[in-house]
Amino acid sequence: MSEQSTDLRETVRRRYAAAAVQVAEGGSACCGPQAVEVDEKFGSTLYAADERDALPAAAVAASVGCGNPIAVADLNAGDRVLDLGSGGGIDVLLSARRVGPTGKAYGLDMTEEMLALALANGKKAGATNVEFLKGTIEAIPLPANTIDVVISNCVINLSTDKQAVFAETYRVLVPGGRIGVSDVVADDTLTPAQRAERGDYVGCIAGALSFTEYRQGLKAAGFIDIEITPTHAVADGMHSAIVRATKPATDTDGDRDGCCGVTACCTTGEQAATVADAKAASGCACN
Repeated sequence: MSEQSTDLRETVRRRYAAAAVQVAEGGSACCGPQAVEVDEKFGSTLYAADERDALPAAAVAASVGCGNPIAVADLNAGDRVLDLGSGGGIDVLLSARRVGPTGKAYGLDMTEEMLALALANGKKAGATNVEFLKGTIEAIPLPANTIDVVISNCVINLSTDKQAVFAETYRVLVPGGRIGVSDVVADDTLTPAQRAERGDYVGCIAGALSFTEYRQGLKAAGFIDIEITPTHAVADGMHSAIVRATKPATDTDGDRDGCCGVTACCTTGEQAATVADAKAASGCACN
């Protein structure tokens, strides 16, 4: 990671750590500069009143997203859900209610203060099918092929390595798994410099991908059935958008870390074994 990327990540971490502390002390948090905050294009108002009322007040107050991924993720009973950048836990707790006792909702966040707030909120909500993990969305601390649905709410735009996020998301999803993400996306006509003129990085604006860049990034990771639908403007030429995509039910390219499939990893003799045995025998670390 470059020094600039490291500095940006630390800036993001400090911003959301401060937001978590503010909420824990009885305040509220919001993603973005004052102009975004007052026109309610970010935050808990994007959730239905009955969803907000069912959760601890601190989980609602800590919401800093640009949409409501739960409304578009099509969660089913028994699903295993992962929320990238789970913050105070609002989307994890709502997901846990949707998937029921046979399912599970994971929250991933890099900020100790947000994780502490999320754990407290989960306890207050009495949620027994949730788990909060510390880590980055560029290196998800879960095994491959273990998650049915990945959600995220205005977090991927904050990453300094979005292609790694897409690749890791693809890795942890089961074949046929899907994403339902809310994120800020820029018009294709805006250059990175023009995006930065409309808002800073930690405010969810400067780091946003364009529609074409987002689509190409997901496609490069292996996703299909990609849909990016703008919902409302957050700045001139910048939109909150719903992003949907699917991991193919049959992943013909195998893992995308250079350890591809049986024919790419294994000797001729090993190809006669089962796929799992052949990959293990090859020593190429395939899952």
